[in-house]
Amino acid sequence: MTAPAETLLDRVGRWLARRLQAESSGYEPYTPSDPDTLRRTLEPGDILLVEGNQKISAAIKYLTQSTWSHAALYVGDALPEPEDGSERPRLIEVTMGDGCVAVPLSRYRTYNTRICRASGLTPEDRDQVVAFMVDRLGLRYDMKNIFDMLRYFFPAPPVPVRWRRRMIAFGSGDPTRAICSTLIAQAYEAIRYPILPEITLAPGRASAQSHFSRQEILHIRHYSLYTPRDFDLSPYFRIVKPTLEYGFDYRTVVWGDLGPPGDAQPAASGSG
Repeated sequence: MTAPAETLLDRVGRWLARRLQAESSGYEPYTPSDPDTLRRTLEPGDILLVEGNQKISAAIKYLTQSTWSHAALYVGDALPEPEDGSERPRLIEVTMGDGCVAVPLSRYRTYNTRICRASGLTPEDRDQVVAFMVDRLGLRYDMKNIFDMLRYFFPAPPVPVRWRRRMIAFGSGDPTRAICSTLIAQAYEAIRYPILPEITLAPGRASAQSHFSRQEILHIRHYSLYTPRDFDLSPYFRIVKPTLEYGFDYRTVVWGDLGPPGDAQPAASGSG
């Protein structure tokens, strides 16, 4: 079978995608991610949130009022080693330009990241989430959405709060081809794992208090409206910090103004 010829719409869409994925200058992470440490800490099924520095990242962070603009799923050793000897891909993500692809951990070595881990996930369900993402490798971005992409050229549009999340979802085509977190949310939906809390007014159980909050959570129930921030806020996902997983002793920290531990000079004594 031959691939369909690229149309003018495809070419315009790819040009827009490249423009939106252009990196902004001046980005400096507070705590860059070490790929080796991430690999020791991550488990298959974990979600890696990323603070991106692309033009579209700025728009997503504004619309979601969050630090996180991108999400990828860690699949461990589910994918084979590349024949060319390059780094093994251990993350599966969806990008506007490439669709659903596998990338190595080193891709985000210069970004702030956060690990979100589903609590109590069984090995069978973990494998199913990973298999869901692997099976969708190659899913392409639907270029029919190019006009929806134009909204992201305005990094801080005057959008009422109640409409911002809806701007994240594209209006046409397959929503899972648009935003990274929607496909991951769909994978967890397949195993019936919750992301945002259910709405209930039963005594002794948490509930959304305001009418707006209740309506928003009801609307988010569909996987196409999940954003990277939702995994961070979910009460069912645990935040895992690599620096704490392998033991942390604050007494061994070397402060720039004091020198190595134990070298601090005693305070001068005297009256006055």
